[in-house]
Amino acid sequence: MAFNDLLKQVGAVGRFQQIQVALVILPLLLMASHNTLQNFTAAIPAHHCRLPPNASLGLDGQLGTLLPQDSQGQPESCLRFATPSQGAALTNDTTANLTEPTEPCMDGWVYDDSIFPSTIVTEWDLVCSHRALRQLAQSLYMVGVLLGAMSFGHLADRLGRRKVLILNYLQTAVSGTCAAYAPNFSLYCTFRLLSGMSLASIAINSMTINVEWMPIHTRACVGTLMGYTYSLGQFLLAGLAYAVPHWRHLQLLVSAPFYAFFLYSWFFVESARWLSSRGRLDLTLSTLQRVARINGKQAEGAKLSVEVLRTSLQKELTLGKGQASAMDLLRCPALRRLFLCLSMLWFATSFAYYGLVMDLQGFGVSIYLIQVIFGAVDLPAKLVCFLVINSLGRRPAQSASLLLAGICILMNAVIPRDQTVVRTSLAVLGKGCLASAFNCIFLYTGELYPTIIRQTGLGMGSTLARVGSIVSPLVSMTAELYPTAPLFIFGAVPVAASAATALLPETRGRPLPDTVQDLESRRAGSLRQPQQEQQKQMVPLQGTAQEKNSL
Repeated sequence: MAFNDLLKQVGAVGRFQQIQVALVILPLLLMASHNTLQNFTAAIPAHHCRLPPNASLGLDGQLGTLLPQDSQGQPESCLRFATPSQGAALTNDTTANLTEPTEPCMDGWVYDDSIFPSTIVTEWDLVCSHRALRQLAQSLYMVGVLLGAMSFGHLADRLGRRKVLILNYLQTAVSGTCAAYAPNFSLYCTFRLLSGMSLASIAINSMTINVEWMPIHTRACVGTLMGYTYSLGQFLLAGLAYAVPHWRHLQLLVSAPFYAFFLYSWFFVESARWLSSRGRLDLTLSTLQRVARINGKQAEGAKLSVEVLRTSLQKELTLGKGQASAMDLLRCPALRRLFLCLSMLWFATSFAYYGLVMDLQGFGVSIYLIQVIFGAVDLPAKLVCFLVINSLGRRPAQSASLLLAGICILMNAVIPRDQTVVRTSLAVLGKGCLASAFNCIFLYTGELYPTIIRQTGLGMGSTLARVGSIVSPLVSMTAELYPTAPLFIFGAVPVAASAATALLPETRGRPLPDTVQDLESRRAGSLRQPQQEQQKQMVPLQGTAQEKNSL
């Protein structure tokens, strides 16, 4: 595996790497905005039934004489008196309200627009009997993310990282803009699904093309930088949502920049590692020489030739000619082991993560404040994760982040609900750990899979993550049966999945594998190492025994 030496020869981390990594990472600022956008565009403001045309407020001007009240003395959200004339004669006595016949809101709803002047909920009345449609919109977005991870991941292994990224930027821009102008709920969900497809591919392609262009010792830094960019995007979303509360304007604001990303993505340089794995040595040579010129290493680039590449990458060219497919993840024993373990990690991380972050209104505080807090906790959490990744390795970082997150969620399940400060603190800590787990799993997966199937493996991992994000809203519905049931489930899954890391190899300081044979060689080497150490320990013992026999 000499490709890392070729990268060093043409400049290692030079001007080219710095520019391309920065441009690839920049769109991730808006990834968080799209993933959790419905916390704001689908927020549910306070609401109550619209009064019938023939009804009017009493002398006191209070709705309590016309609408039934809840236990806090506020008008019921989904009920009104069946006979307004009877309700008008009542006082604000809640007990008296319970004796009067009620009916659903027949004339629509009145919404409190003091915080959210317009959301998809207020525009299409996604409340009461239609409340499930609000979750449907988010679930369909996650279905799009799942489909995008499945389709575009394999497509990027076939066509290249650059071409697929260009397509994804354009698709995100167009579908996001169309969602902002959607005339009805059905079209809105359709365009959100298309946005989810392209955004999933942007996430995994950005990690892949950056990792494949960076030397071994800088891969953890790149992965952490991408994670921090996503966290900064959460701050950006809170600020944008506060400044632009109208949902259509906010949707357009987070989608329009992708037109600019689409334009400058044409200047991206395709991964030379991917080109070499496809046997295109002519394109690999021209790409490496172009990078050498940008990095000021023209002389080193001139030393390269097709013959030099063929000699340096002989093993990769010989073993990497086969066309890898998603089915190889199950057919090949070495890949199957990775796929099953990583699938558990991807599912558990996303399942618990979206179980926490998609219910910001449930904290009982300002939705903008909790969004900022959830973004702020990522900064120290990912710093600690980065230090662990570099010092101890990827495996302990992945295991510890999932285990600690699960413990925090499980503790929240047994702490009384009136302990709001403690519960919120544990939720924030758990969210920070899950963000670190996401940061680690992207890097870890990219380092474990060989080049010929890396993008497909990342795509399948992201697919399992989207399955987790789709299932999490369904698990939240178990609160109707037992209030703390969702928390027990959200906590137990990451704790159980953390054990899967024990079956995965460590990748810290090791070159990226290019073929399945590299995986098998790495595993065989790790198995031989303890045997060699044992043999070394046996040598002195044998020598001692021989000395005793000679005496």
